Amino acid sequence: MNIGRTTLSATLSLALVACGGGGNNNPGPIAGGPTPAPPPTANCSLSAQQDFADDVLDQWYLFPNLLDNTVNKANFSDLQSYLDARVAPARAQNRDRGFTFATSIAEENALINSGSSAGFGIRLIYDINNNRVFIAEAYENAPGFAAGMDRGTELVAIGTDASNLTTVSSLMASGGPQAVIDALGPSDPGVTRVIRFAQVGGAVVEQSIAKADFSLDPVSDRYGALVLNDGGKKVGYLNLRTFIVGTSDRQLVDAFQEFSNEGVTEFIIDFRYNGGGLVRIADLMGDLMRGPNTGQIFSKTIFNDQQSGRNSTELFESTTQFLNAQTGALGPDQAIPSVNPIKIAFIGRGGTASASELVINSMLPYVDPANIALIGRNTSGKPVGQFGFDLDECDLRIRAVTFRTVNADDEGEYFSGLAGVMPNTCIANDDIFTQFGDPSEASIAQALSFLRGQTCNPISGGAGQTAQGVGGRELLQPRRPNAAQHEIPGLF
Repeated sequence: MNIGRTTLSATLSLALVACGGGGNNNPGPIAGGPTPAPPPTANCSLSAQQDFADDVLDQWYLFPNLLDNTVNKANFSDLQSYLDARVAPARAQNRDRGFTFATSIAEENALINSGSSAGFGIRLIYDINNNRVFIAEAYENAPGFAAGMDRGTELVAIGTDASNLTTVSSLMASGGPQAVIDALGPSDPGVTRVIRFAQVGGAVVEQSIAKADFSLDPVSDRYGALVLNDGGKKVGYLNLRTFIVGTSDRQLVDAFQEFSNEGVTEFIIDFRYNGGGLVRIADLMGDLMRGPNTGQIFSKTIFNDQQSGRNSTELFESTTQFLNAQTGALGPDQAIPSVNPIKIAFIGRGGTASASELVINSMLPYVDPANIALIGRNTSGKPVGQFGFDLDECDLRIRAVTFRTVNADDEGEYFSGLAGVMPNTCIANDDIFTQFGDPSEASIAQALSFLRGQTCNPISGGAGQTAQGVGGRELLQPRRPNAAQHEIPGLF
């Protein structure tokens, strides 16, 4: 059995893979401490998997008093339903909104080690009022982008071939978002769909597109890291798609090296769809924005009373260990650049969670309250994280909520989203018809306005508010997400 903080799980008898609250932590192994024992017999029956889950939850769950210990495992036909029942009291108190789940070791490790996933390589968002589905972003080396899909493209009709195309509006009307998800088919290489779609420019295209394996690029080569010219002032723009890909460490360092070279001190950090991932990458982002704070506290990680010996403090550091995608291991320490952020505008929405929120919360003590803001909508509200517990012979990883994070001021109770704790918030739309990195895009324009010192209308709304813009848009997410969709909501 392996253990991990929604980080990366190492292929050792004991490894910590950390995610969430931040997201994933070190992909390297962390040995020591009591660990749940595997079932007495090595089998993959549902009963054995439930026993394994019980061992994990009983020893590691962050909220032991919010577990339902009366649940009868014989009443369940699948492991996820059983996990949902065990943590139902925590969910009722808004402490675990689907954060504890079962997934595939192989699929998640492939995602962490190299960004590998399978599908069209698009993230979908739907209009909750008008039965329309749009592409929020498209990954450059995936089939959807190659077929002509990009941010703002509308899906018009879907079929297994040209003779049975069904309009998206009728799918939404009859079965809601799940009907569209079902029509798109499973996320397996070779699955082919004929899709009619309307590009932003107005052209309507009908193509047969096959799903394929692709590597998800966390920092887009098109718009991921830019230096914007705002009336002669340099503003660093970073769009980080996810924290789950371990190799994003090199991309982030390259981006911040450029920001440092350009002398940038004002930043727009775009986390609007970033659902989190590895805590290790969140820590690295802090290191890259450390300014004069090397050696100061970035964040603290806190476990339940049984595991309190694992409590730790993360400091701003001037070195990091880079992930080797071939081995899944971390290399030796290497020096990294730093910027000194005087002003930061974080763009977030309901899909902004976990590691994204950890970074924002951890930077609060180090930026003048007048100079830091949340732009867009309220965030998800996930100040907790998961370890991954592996039952290798069953390709089973249980992601269980095991820790919470706080900043240097011991603040971290943002279960209702970050809008309630940020000193400044500015409501802004998500203009899906304008590309990321464009200063005219609604959220980026509002971020630039804040950085200029202009006033704005504050954000209101509860935790996990997912309305994405005019008319209300939400990321399309299946009832049972796969490994990639857990970390990158809306991915197909």
